[in-house]
Order: sequence, then structure tokens, then C-alpha cells
Amino acid sequence: MKIAIVLNTSWNVYNFRMGLIKALQNEGYDITVIAPRDEYSEKIIQAGCIFEEVKLDSRGANVLKDLGLVFELISIYRKVQPDVILHYTIKPNIYGTIAAKILNIPAVNNVCGLGTVFLKKNFVSKVASLMYKIAFKFPDKVFFQNNYDRRLFIKNGLVRERISDILPGSGIDLEKFRNAGFKRNSKFTFLLISRLIHDKGILEYIKAVEILKSKGVDANFQILGPKDPNHKRGIKTDIINEWINNNVIEYLGTTDDVRSFINNSDCVVLPSYREGTPKTLLEAASSAKPIITTNVPGCKDVVTHNYNGLLCKVRDAKDLAKKMNHIASLDDKQLEEFGNNGRKKVEAEYSENIVIDKYLQTIEKVLG
Repeated sequence: MKIAIVLNTSWNVYNFRMGLIKALQNEGYDITVIAPRDEYSEKIIQAGCIFEEVKLDSRGANVLKDLGLVFELISIYRKVQPDVILHYTIKPNIYGTIAAKILNIPAVNNVCGLGTVFLKKNFVSKVASLMYKIAFKFPDKVFFQNNYDRRLFIKNGLVRERISDILPGSGIDLEKFRNAGFKRNSKFTFLLISRLIHDKGILEYIKAVEILKSKGVDANFQILGPKDPNHKRGIKTDIINEWINNNVIEYLGTTDDVRSFINNSDCVVLPSYREGTPKTLLEAASSAKPIITTNVPGCKDVVTHNYNGLLCKVRDAKDLAKKMNHIASLDDKQLEEFGNNGRKKVEAEYSENIVIDKYLQTIEKVLG
């Protein structure tokens, strides 16, 4: 049996879906990954997958241009001849599903998050909603990563309730992200892990850091993640360089393995405007690190206020600074308790095995 997995980047596949891919391979399925080619494509091939390149611009929102993606995917699907297709991210979910329907191939979709188009109500968001409404008439199953997104789609008639279900994000490998034991840095260290785009709350983090420094708070303020100045909501490189040169933050660059950076921090921060289920927060919680994040869908699912971290107001640098100052003032016992509570929460709710089991059951049902 053949399964095709379609995403907007090979990086996404390699960093978030390899656990599922390995489980499917162990069940005897042949896996074809369909994604734009990047430096991670070869790693996917080395993992035993067939790789098919698709020209997919994850940043654009031109419907007429993107309709060409339907015909490209039809051509690829005809070549691969999968028995079922797993779609992730907005464009594969929409245009891949339409292509699959034309060829009468079962599709299982995953709404990883609503993306930037849903953060504002405008013409683009209306078009996106219309496209979802058309495409989501056809899949056999649509997974959501939090119940807020699921209810929103059902309420607006974008998906039928009976084919929808909830997954705990992409899950977390509990063995890979372990509790390395409590330790506190002599200089308290905050870590933000994210692409440098506005919607992740990067500017609010910078302003919060400036507030804390003006009050004499002596701490390390780090950012780990790729610059993305070409993204519509990306932060310009010269602005980032200004933060670095003025010692506002310590920029750690990018990495394929975030574990050492998480383990060397005291608190992980993500002031995002909205998420599906943020992988970085799952990794932090699984590693028994306290978290500060925004009180928005996706983020507040991972963090319970005053249990495994603190929730702050969205787009509010002053409140973020207040929460950062509070957590830095906690004693070791309180910090360690927050971290241990996060680990317990992830073990109970977000294990990667939960995601894998739901996919295996769904695929077996779809294949009859």
C-alpha cells in the first residue's frame, strides 16, 4: 500500500512528521513525500521515502496562481498512484484535496493552524474560507490541532462535524525530549524559539526585554530560529541586526536540534498571536521547562496558568514583561515544580504515540 504525504516544505516533514513516517513504514506502507525541495529533501530520501518535488509557494495568496498547483498535483498523484494522501498546511489541504478528489483518491487532512490569513478579517481571509469550504467537502477525515479551530470551521460551515477530529498537534517524542534534571542558571535565561515573523510575537518580546532592562533586570534574553525577511509578515534583517548589535537580545541562529538550547534555558517564551499546537512549547514542556505564552488558542492548550507556566495577554509587551519578571523571581522549588508539571501534562495529553495511533486507525478505516 502506498501513502503520499504532502506539505509546504521538506523541512516541515523532516522536523515534525518523521515519527509518523517511521511508524507507517513499520506497518508496511510505502511512503512518498511530496514537497518543495530544500536541504532536508535528501534526508527524507535517506529515511527510505520516495521524494517528489512540487513547486509550492507557501507565502503567496494568489488563488488564480495557486489553481495551477491543482494540475501539478494531479500530475504527481497520477505518477505516484497512492492509496491514500495525507495533506498538511493550507495549500496542500485546499488544492491537494481538490486534486485528490478529481482522481478519486482518499484524503486525510490536518489543519496545523489557521495561518496568518485568519488573524484579520479581510478579503484574503474570505477567499481562504471559501476555498476551505469547497475543498473540505471531499476529504475522508480532517484533523484539527485544537478544539477552537475545529469549532470555528464547524460553526462557519467549512467542515462537516462527523469527519472532523482533534489531534494533540504533531505529538512529542517523550524519549527524545526528556527531563534532564533541574538546574538554574546563575543569570536567568529566557529563550524564544520561532521563525522571526510578526505573528509569533517577536516585537512584543523585544519590547518586553527593553522594559525589563530599563528596570535593571539582569537576565539573558535569547532568540533561536530562522530569519524570514521575505515572508509577508517577516521582520527585516537590518532590524534584527540592530537588536543584536545593541545587545537587546542574543541571537542563536538556527539548529536541527533544539534540545541543548532548551536544556540550557530557565524559561521558554512564545508570545504568539495564535497557534495550532506549538511544537516548541511541547518540546519545552516535555523537557520540564517553565513556559510563558499568550492566552490564545493553541498556546493555552499547552500551558495551564500557574501550573506549568504563565499566560500573558496577546500583543501586550507590558504584560509579557510583567510575567517574565514574575517567573524570574520564583525560587528554585517553584520553578522546578512548574517544569515537572509540564512534563506530566505532555505525558498525559501530547505523546506522539497518540497521534500515530489515530492516523493508523484512520488510514485502516479509509482503506477499508
